[in-house]
Amino acid sequence: MRHFWANVVGNQLVWLCAVVGAGHGLRWPAVLAAAAYVASQLWLSAQPGVELKLMVLAMACGLAVDGIAGATGAVVYAAHDATWLAPVWILALWASFAMTLTVSLAVLQRHRVAAVLVGLLLAPLAYLSAARGWGAVRFTAPAWQGVLLLGIGWSLALPLLAACARRWQSTAAPQPVHPSGERS
Repeated sequence: MRHFWANVVGNQLVWLCAVVGAGHGLRWPAVLAAAAYVASQLWLSAQPGVELKLMVLAMACGLAVDGIAGATGAVVYAAHDATWLAPVWILALWASFAMTLTVSLAVLQRHRVAAVLVGLLLAPLAYLSAARGWGAVRFTAPAWQGVLLLGIGWSLALPLLAACARRWQSTAAPQPVHPSGERS
């Protein structure tokens, strides 16, 4: 149960570091927070290889979803120079998000429709919060187009990530855990 809460709270702290940092023109808070969080989740994981594969896939999804959103001009990211490539702080968020797919968001592995709906409806709310609360993201007028574009991207990416998490977890052999809590 401690791992569950560390997973939830840690991911939210990475998000906060990323958007506050980006809102102030800084990339490093996201990268540093994500690196610490990912390392902690890999250390706690029974299947770190699965987590690493999910992280790579999630970052590829981020390159596609946020790269397209930026390239269209519908979404403008703070602390970012190239409009056609997803910013590093967003990729750090995708890497951190991947760590939730086998722990706090594992339920999405069994409910594809829920994964689509979370991607379509809830993911854009995070971007809106980042935009309105910290200026980390800006939507060009009409804003609904950028929100919809991100929602569609996430509604495709999240079910893919959840399906891969389910498949990779079922095919990977967990590393044995000693009574002290350390993996061998």
